[in-house]
Amino acid sequence: MGLQMLVERESDVIVDRRHTDRDQDLVNALRLRQPMATECLVTQYGERAYRLAVRITGNGQDAEEVVQDAFWSVARKIDTFRGESAFGSWLYRIVSNAAYQKLRGRQSRRHDISLEEALPLFDESGRHITPVADWSACVDDPATQVELRTALSAAIAELPAPYRIVLVLRDVEGRSNGEIADVLGLTVAVVKTRVHRARLFLRKRLADCMTTLEVGATA
Repeated sequence: MGLQMLVERESDVIVDRRHTDRDQDLVNALRLRQPMATECLVTQYGERAYRLAVRITGNGQDAEEVVQDAFWSVARKIDTFRGESAFGSWLYRIVSNAAYQKLRGRQSRRHDISLEEALPLFDESGRHITPVADWSACVDDPATQVELRTALSAAIAELPAPYRIVLVLRDVEGRSNGEIADVLGLTVAVVKTRVHRARLFLRKRLADCMTTLEVGATA
């Protein structure tokens, strides 16, 4: 079981490319400022938007504030939606950016880890300096899987905001590098680099966890 299989996925993401016009009535209602439009927006997208926000922020209260702010922005800026992409994609970008800003604001008030110090060490050829243990065969044990999921959640929470959001969007939400670049206003190259470095960090944290479990088992 690899890293991506340890990251929990869900199939009901916000954007449904098979029904790009399904939100036309909702968009029209929002543009006409109809009394029930905002309530319909919350009913249709509230739960999924909250799940996305809580994955990025890692905090339920922050996620609630993010969704409220994002939906307010959607209602206020609906006239800027030109229909060049699905409405869900547009809303998805607003929620993602609101969650990102919330996470950055929270992390700026505490000491962030140094990603450089936490990443594995490589030589000039790009190979690991220290031996890398292959513990993939050990994760079939249910108890070990629980420990690894706990370690994974903790490691994601440690990631600096720029790395955390790209990892969540790529490996949890299943967004493409191009979509993430569009959401965050980055180049695809930067997205790839950040995803790669975030995955390296998580692998190291999981390897540390496995080492601790193995030492405990032999003690």
